[in-house]
Amino acid sequence: MTKLPFPSDGDHSQPADERGFFAEQQPKRSSLGVPAVQQDDAHYHGHRDRLRTRYRDHGDTALADYEILELLLFRLIPRRDTKPIAKALLERFGTLAGVFGASPALLQEVKGIGEAVAFDLKLISTVAHRTLKSELKGKQVLASWSSVIDYCHAAMAHETREQFRILFLDKRNALIADEVQQTGTVDHTPVYPREVVKRALELSATALILVHNHPSGDPTPSRADIEMTKMIVDTAKPLGITVHDHIIIGKDGHASLKGLRLI
Repeated sequence: MTKLPFPSDGDHSQPADERGFFAEQQPKRSSLGVPAVQQDDAHYHGHRDRLRTRYRDHGDTALADYEILELLLFRLIPRRDTKPIAKALLERFGTLAGVFGASPALLQEVKGIGEAVAFDLKLISTVAHRTLKSELKGKQVLASWSSVIDYCHAAMAHETREQFRILFLDKRNALIADEVQQTGTVDHTPVYPREVVKRALELSATALILVHNHPSGDPTPSRADIEMTKMIVDTAKPLGITVHDHIIIGKDGHASLKGLRLI
């Protein structure tokens, strides 16, 4: 799992992060004695009010992706024009999902994003993942397949290394547990069928959904993916454990080995 940097209190004599820096700097005065920050207000505060009004009156469909990101950044970076930052984030990571899926270290490579704002963006991402996961709790997973795909895509599509995740189900096909079993390299994750089955028995699971991501973005299953899946199926079946599917997650889609008739 990606570890999130928690902002340090640091030296209280200085602003703790970029949010404090922009919020706490004393306004400089122009030659006319007018605080410069008032001049800046005319530049972006009116824009902020207009965006908020559009969102309030018409909802998110009235705003482009960069404007949605701007609305969020308004609160994270109070005293700065956040439009260039929002556009830079989308240019770097492609989509809103890419922004929220990016690691804190990569987020901080974008000018205007410091440790604290990167932390807040990842926290928002975590809330979104937990919300999607909550949609699966207590439900028959096979009857909520679109929710399964949405959750797995949000959790794994933008990881830079392969992860092998297992959804453990009970006899009603309700979710017991969701665990990342292994994390590998950019194109390989070691998976041990005996360990998979051992964990299923520990949880009293009677069915599994296997999930892993392809950081390359292409969800097409490899020969190794197919062979590994068949080994797990063959190991689990004699113990009364069913493998419903193996889903491979890419950045822009997914592949189902069951749907492809490969298991």
